[in-house]
Amino acid sequence: MRWAGQTLDAADDGALPGLERSGLVRSVQTPEFEGITFHEVLCKSALNEVPGESQVPFSWTVNPMRGCSHACRYCFARPTHEYLDLDSGNDFDSQIVVKTNVAAVLRKELARRSWKREPVALGTNTDPYQRAEGRYRLMPGIIRALTESGTPFSILTKGTLLRRDLPLLTLAAQQVDVHVSISLAIHDADLQKQLEPGTPSPRARLDLVRAVRDAGLECGVLVAPVIPFLTDGAKQLDGLIGALAEAGATTVTALPMHLRSSTKDWYMSWLVKEHPALVRRYRQLYGHGAYVTPEYKQWLKARIDPLLDTYGFAAEQTRSLPANEPAEPRELVTSGPALTLF
Repeated sequence: MRWAGQTLDAADDGALPGLERSGLVRSVQTPEFEGITFHEVLCKSALNEVPGESQVPFSWTVNPMRGCSHACRYCFARPTHEYLDLDSGNDFDSQIVVKTNVAAVLRKELARRSWKREPVALGTNTDPYQRAEGRYRLMPGIIRALTESGTPFSILTKGTLLRRDLPLLTLAAQQVDVHVSISLAIHDADLQKQLEPGTPSPRARLDLVRAVRDAGLECGVLVAPVIPFLTDGAKQLDGLIGALAEAGATTVTALPMHLRSSTKDWYMSWLVKEHPALVRRYRQLYGHGAYVTPEYKQWLKARIDPLLDTYGFAAEQTRSLPANEPAEPRELVTSGPALTLF
């Protein structure tokens, strides 16, 4: 048996009271995912409505998992784990909540007469193609449900597991609008291993961009976050954007890092250890808030825009920085407070 050696913890053992509210079925540990626990839950809803004031190009999201083994130090979604009585640091990286029935629930929701086939986004909270997708295979069912209902959708991922579903996505694109975007913000492999230890390498993601394009799909790239004083150098950005152009990316969007709530503490603890000389500069740049100063945003825009032009990314299709910070969309949950997405 492939999962021989797995251990199961009954849902009523009281170890994770926050998960009781999420319909916990069982918790699973396997040798193939050392150090990671999967908490399998039955969700009551799959579609999350985005508030109208959020200024994002989609109205609904689907998040098949909570928590993410990509372990990105800067991940904005970390605070969402605290509602489950889990911490936003190591628990977010290693305690993965999997909505095992999400595709079936989604299909029922999309069949409602009230459904207007508005765009649905995947990957707005945690990555749908993180390693757990290799075990649970939730995305094929989600893609089929969206396609068969005539619902346009988009996917944002760092995960090369998306390559598995390219034939399915190609077929889907013949029936509905499908937008695929890859997140790649760190071109330096050593820094990537420090800040995103669970993600595929930059080279692997560039190869994924090529694979998406070879499949006949357009492929946007999100260069986010641009990390102050670590990935915002002229040579670093030139190397990354040039590599994206060579790989065939069709659009590029670049955004500076923001650090909200407990994510800021988690990231800063790493910075203190690895780059103590930058701590004072970060305090000046972020102050007591989550966002960089307007001066830094304008400086970064002035650095990135010429590179986008040099490598042929059309201004009407590509942006470096938004004129204003968008309002924050929120994930709607079946119980408890709303959870921040961006």
